[in-house]
Amino acid sequence: MFQEERLISIVDYLKSNKRITVDLICELYDISRDTARRDMVKLEEQGRIIRTRGGAILPTLSKDVGNYDQRLQAESSSKLTIGKAAASLMQDGDYLMMDASTTVLHAAAALNSKKNVIVTNSIEIAAILARKEETTIHILGGVLDNKHHSVYGAKAIEMLNDYHVDKLFIGTCGITEEGLSAPNEEDSYLVREMMQHADQVIVLADHSKFGKKLFHRVVGFESIDILITDQDLSSEIKEKLLACEVEIVLAGGE
Repeated sequence: MFQEERLISIVDYLKSNKRITVDLICELYDISRDTARRDMVKLEEQGRIIRTRGGAILPTLSKDVGNYDQRLQAESSSKLTIGKAAASLMQDGDYLMMDASTTVLHAAAALNSKKNVIVTNSIEIAAILARKEETTIHILGGVLDNKHHSVYGAKAIEMLNDYHVDKLFIGTCGITEEGLSAPNEEDSYLVREMMQHADQVIVLADHSKFGKKLFHRVVGFESIDILITDQDLSSEIKEKLLACEVEIVLAGGE
């Protein structure tokens, strides 16, 4: 077996078994300990494993969330379905708040209700809503994040003190049993503040977000009212959500 084939096999083993040892690599692939260590060093250099004493595990921290266009294209059909389900919760005359999630963008595009007032930190969502009749848009001020097409910073957080809305729609980069997580503190602080100014918090998350843990924890499930997703959840996540009285909506289902 060539080294690259062996490396793929080692990673596949880790996905199913969580941990592998040097001795087991030697046994599985009939190679020397030196060769096994070289394989592990290469996998670590590629960022595919974390070496531990006598073995290796898969990285538990997700790091690269991509730029705005990459995120918009990822799982686009799932996001479209979730966005439509979210839009069905918007009523005529609702005061709404939307973060800069690409899934929330689809909810904004699917909005059919009238006479809504919407607060957002997303320049893309603001542009979509500007084409809809009978909507009033408030854009948060602050620093423009060119990579994610969103506004953030102290000024944006300060402006939130002037608003209170019926419903907040947010996305997330990662969901584990510990709650929602984001790639940086700025995203977390802004979303947390948004939650303080909404009667109902609605999270939109496609199946690819589950099991991902990023650098900064945003909130636990106790801060969420509704979760809209596109596939059945694991029993562990579902149990945690239901314990916090979170309503789970399966887009296209119940």
